Order: sequence, then structure tokens, then C-alpha cells
Amino acid sequence: MAASSTRPTSRDVARAAGVSQAAVSLVLGDKWRGRVSEATAERVREAARELGYRPNLAARNLRLGHTRTVLLVVPALTTEFFAGVYTGAARVAAEHGFGVVLYPSPEGIGPARDPFASAQAALDGVIASSMAADALTAIRGDQLPLVMLDSDPAGSLGAATVNLDITDGVRQVAEHLLGLGHRRVLHLAADVPSWTFEIRARELAARLAAVSGTRVRTARAPISIEGALAATEAALTAPGPRPTAVVCDDDKLAAGAYKALRRLGLRVPDDVSVTGLDDLALATALDPELTTVRLDAELFGEHGMRALLAVLEGRAPQSGDIPVELVVRGSTAPPREA
Repeated sequence: MAASSTRPTSRDVARAAGVSQAAVSLVLGDKWRGRVSEATAERVREAARELGYRPNLAARNLRLGHTRTVLLVVPALTTEFFAGVYTGAARVAAEHGFGVVLYPSPEGIGPARDPFASAQAALDGVIASSMAADALTAIRGDQLPLVMLDSDPAGSLGAATVNLDITDGVRQVAEHLLGLGHRRVLHLAADVPSWTFEIRARELAARLAAVSGTRVRTARAPISIEGALAATEAALTAPGPRPTAVVCDDDKLAAGAYKALRRLGLRVPDDVSVTGLDDLALATALDPELTTVRLDAELFGEHGMRALLAVLEGRAPQSGDIPVELVVRGSTAPPREA
């Protein structure tokens, strides 16, 4: 039995099974008992399986007017941060009778490119990280009510945006290091084309440039420990005065920087201070524990879901970025005298 080149309908299932559309509706709606035979029900189910038929969830939920399902599109799940975003979003969603489906971007280790036969039919709205924005077109999520996380408010497909105050986080890092006396800084930047990382680079450069005598060198690395190790080692063995501090875009990058420093016989923070950004569990597993900016992932997810609920109800989402906090630990100290 060959499937149609277009999306199969209940009429196709009825024709393949030799029954009426009403019978198909009864069987697939699990209301067939006492109305059609067991053999007929099985024949309908088999035809639906072979054709790859999936009911239109939007039609099934006309009584409610929506499916009460939201898609959360994130980068591949390589850190616990986006697990926290999901937890926060799902908590608020549950309070309002919604479910959240997690969809890692196809660029990572996620599932097939289209998790639904039609995202528009199966979903009420989408919450998406700017780091996974390319996935939106693949699932047509940009045509649904949309909230973008970590995104430029001026260029987010016209969608509502929810942001952490990354600018202030970087300001806190810069002021902390400058206050300790650091003037030679290596910025270990995430090699990811994303607004959030552009903001980090721009703010760090501006803050350090405001103090005379500072020098900033940038090394780019993929967000992996091995990538950060290689980039840090190359930067610290390059000609010229060695940086006294390494500012990392992410805690995982900081872990790679630690490994590079130890490989070079340098100590944290005696020879080089290191800072991160995220405050993952990794930050306190490192020795010494990492000075980093705490981003509340669950609160981020909560705000994202509340913003989407506002969009669905025709209200303006709450404005203002979510505050962040520098957590000072053992990885930063005043530089040694040159």
C-alpha cells in the first residue's frame, strides 16, 4: 500500500481500509467499541500506520480552540543551562494547563528536522533561543506565536524577546578584574554566531577600553573543553606580554582554560585569573572554584513562558531584562607584579 506524496487524510485511510470516514474517526478517536468490529478497527489502524497518517491535532482540539502545547527550541543539549530553561518554562506552563515539548536544534544531536507533520497544526506557540534560530524555519515555527530568548529586540523576526542582563554581567566581570588591577586580558570568546556572544564581546571591549593601559586579546573557540584548551594554549604562548586574566564566555570554556594553564605550568589565580559566565555545576567542581556570572536558567524559562502566554492572550509581555549576579570565588586574584 503506497502512501500519497502529500500528507494523507482521513479520507485516504477510509479508502485504504474500505470503511467510511466516520468509522476512521471512531477508531482513531478510540470511540469504536460497540460501534464497529474489532477486525474493522484493526484494519483502520493498520491503514493509518502504513499511510503514515497523523490526526490534525488542531482539529481534534477545536472545542478548546487550541492544543495547549508549546515548543521550546534550544541548541543541542550540551550543558545543563537549557535543561534549567525547560524546567522553568514547563513549571509555568503546567500552572496554565499547557505542555512543553523540548526540541534541540537540528544543528546538534536533536531528532529529525520536523518533529511534527505540521508545527502550525500541532502547536500553540514557540519559545526559541537565538542560538537555535535556524531551526525555526525548518519547522515553520516562525509562523506561530513566538518568543525569542537571548535575542536582539531590534531583529528578532518581530517576535517578543526575553533576555538576561548579559551586558550588566560582563560589566560586573570587567569591573571586578579592573578593580583587582588586571590590565592585560584574554577574551576566550565562544565561536558561535549569536547575538548574546556579540553583546559579551562588545561590552567587554568597551569596559576595558575605558581604562587607560588595558590591552585585550581575543581567542575564539567552540564551546567545548578541548576547543577552549587549544585556543587558550595558543593565545598564551603567542609572542608578547602574557595576559594576567582570561575572561571566558562560558563556564565550559573556563574549564578548558584551566587545563591549558596547568599544561603550561601556570597556576590559577596566582599566575592567571579566570572568569566564566553561567554558573553551571561545573563552576564549583573546578579547583579553585570559578568566579563566574550566575544566570538563573529556570527564571529565564519562566519569563519566556509567561511572555508567550501574554502573546497568546493579546497582552504585552513584561519588559526589562532579568538581573544577573557575579559570584566571586577562588579563580580571581590581583595580578603579580610584572
